[in-house]
Amino acid sequence: MNVGFDLDKVFIAYPFFLPDFVVDKTYKIIFNNSIIYRIPSKPEQFLRLLLHYPLFRQPINKNIEFVKNISKKNTDNYFLITGRFGFLKKRTDEIIQKNGLDKIFKKIFINSNNEQPHIFKSNLMKQLRIDRYVDDDLYLLKYAAKENPKTKFFWLNNKTSKALDKNLFAIKNISEMF
Repeated sequence: MNVGFDLDKVFIAYPFFLPDFVVDKTYKIIFNNSIIYRIPSKPEQFLRLLLHYPLFRQPINKNIEFVKNISKKNTDNYFLITGRFGFLKKRTDEIIQKNGLDKIFKKIFINSNNEQPHIFKSNLMKQLRIDRYVDDDLYLLKYAAKENPKTKFFWLNNKTSKALDKNLFAIKNISEMF
């Protein structure tokens, strides 16, 4: 089985001093149930580089440990697929190595060409034949679920666990995807 995971809010937390909705509102535009991710201007990129410094992006240890343990116990392939734009590649590599994520995943994909993250991830899911995928971005998952009907998608959130669609499920804990 091929299993994919997002990075932010699945394995790495948002900065502790910024509410989630502030972070989401600065880069994501929802219009008529469509999603567009805004590539930040140069001054915003500088600010985002600072906010992506590993000190501000703490690991979500329970999720890292869970995937580390299951990856040792079976022959499934685990992939990390992050929609982070290319200007964050160096910071993302630092965070991945600092938290040992590079030792867990068969391959790590970063959106270095600045594609729209939902399109980047959906296309990779098709290429890799992902069977299950976990992300915190519900709008992205709704898009990917339509584009990849054979894949089971899991929206990691802190509120509910339930079926949202035939191949889209809300989960509160990463272990619920299995």
